[in-house]
Amino acid sequence: MLEGFTPWPEERAAFYRQQGCWEGYSLGEMLRKQAVKRPHTIAVTAYGQSYTYEQLLARSEKLAAGFQQLGIEKEDRVVVQLPNTMVYVETVFALFLLGALPVFALLSHRYNEISYFCQFAEAKAYIASTTYQGFDYEQLAKQVQQVAPTVEHIMLAGDTDEFTSLNTLYREEAMQAVEVTGSDVAFLQLSGGTTGLSKLIPRTHDEYIYTLKRSVEICDVTADTRFLVVLPVAHNYPMSSPGILGVFYAGGTVVMCDTPSADEVFPLIEQQKITMVALVPPVVIQWLYAAKYRQENLSSLEVMLVGGAKLSVEVAKEVMPTFGCTLQQVFGMAEGLVNYTRLDDSEERIIHTQGKPLSTLDEVKVVDEDDQEVPVNTEGFLLTRGPYTIQGYYKAPEHNQKSFTSDGFYRTGDLVRVDEAGYITVTGRDKDQVNRGGEKIAAEEVENHLLAHEAVFDVAVVAMPDRFLGEKICAFIIKNKEVDKKELLQFLEARGLATYKIPDRIEWLDAFPETALGKVSKKELRLLIEEKVGV
Repeated sequence: MLEGFTPWPEERAAFYRQQGCWEGYSLGEMLRKQAVKRPHTIAVTAYGQSYTYEQLLARSEKLAAGFQQLGIEKEDRVVVQLPNTMVYVETVFALFLLGALPVFALLSHRYNEISYFCQFAEAKAYIASTTYQGFDYEQLAKQVQQVAPTVEHIMLAGDTDEFTSLNTLYREEAMQAVEVTGSDVAFLQLSGGTTGLSKLIPRTHDEYIYTLKRSVEICDVTADTRFLVVLPVAHNYPMSSPGILGVFYAGGTVVMCDTPSADEVFPLIEQQKITMVALVPPVVIQWLYAAKYRQENLSSLEVMLVGGAKLSVEVAKEVMPTFGCTLQQVFGMAEGLVNYTRLDDSEERIIHTQGKPLSTLDEVKVVDEDDQEVPVNTEGFLLTRGPYTIQGYYKAPEHNQKSFTSDGFYRTGDLVRVDEAGYITVTGRDKDQVNRGGEKIAAEEVENHLLAHEAVFDVAVVAMPDRFLGEKICAFIIKNKEVDKKELLQFLEARGLATYKIPDRIEWLDAFPETALGKVSKKELRLLIEEKVGV
């Protein structure tokens, strides 16, 4: 068993197996099954290149053989930072086949995050592009190599003299068989936590495949589905809700694109006869605006999933009349619980709620500050446990004590109301974080970076409302010497902070408002910035 992984209690694990939730096979085996069942069906296409299920498996096995020759083995951690390309799909399946664990990093992560992932996960390898959208990942790899002693191999998609090119690793000889079971950890995802850098979330093959199975059933994904990916595919949402892995589970076709821009995507929907797409609210707003003046035929689109952040009621009302497709709201978390509105729900329910749990075995509690359950339709803190919600973060025993109850319920940090039918409406967040268009940023992490500047005496980071992204980052700063905003932003960039974590606005204060206990009142700061921006 992977060291640092919190195992499932035997009694609950046996129950979920008995209920048919966990079937004992791996994500790599899932691909093998499809390659046998529908070898000539197109599995994935991107920028004029396509692979059938048979070809995708063959490519993945050849790459896995190359990884094996480098010494990558079962349970080795490999940080993967790749764009929405065929190489991404081949790479993660190659690792699944080996039982090695991808650590899914985002393209926007920089030295601060990547060095941490490599060090904390004790990664054996780091895989990235050479360059992408103007950023030099090869230079980043050189920096990471100097501080991450466990990283033995750096592999880059593209031409490189300094490191190993992924293109050179595909082997004709067969990979050596590796036994990977459903109870093994499949990968490590990133949390949208509140304390510093992201915690790592271990997901097993069993629990993740169960979410794919139920998502496919609820979202009506079939072998005829043509699913467009425009969000960063390393996120849990476009990977599994139902995501690319759900489409592969059903034997459908995934179409990859590296931008959600309507200028590029609308023609692609028409050309590829896309039937399903997953978006975040800011992209929905963009598409609604673009639909007013673009002429493409989008009639093939049947379902538009929207998640990552709460979709406003007014925007939700426009989706179905504008695009002629069904809106399906998704509310979930990389730690587990996923909720969907159903395709046959009333328009009222689709527009006003974020759905209900995907499994009847999901247990949901809404509690007050004393952990006492509140009545139906009363706001409270969301707790959950079930057949695919984790038992603990990776190598984080102290944090696990705070994030999980003694009987295994996960404290999500969401404020919700649950109605008589079990449908959830998200009303806010208890956790100290900013949800910037679906990217969750821990306030403490940004605060710690700003406090490293000699001119910053104290700082408090809060969410400020934004009509487009939902929330943006505002940093209230007390300074002890003169400094301008531009210098502080350049300072954060130089420290290797991901671009989406850099504050959108800086406000100067002489003192912070305080609570009755003498702590900084972030509630008052949020009210202050809400008045200023007038949203």
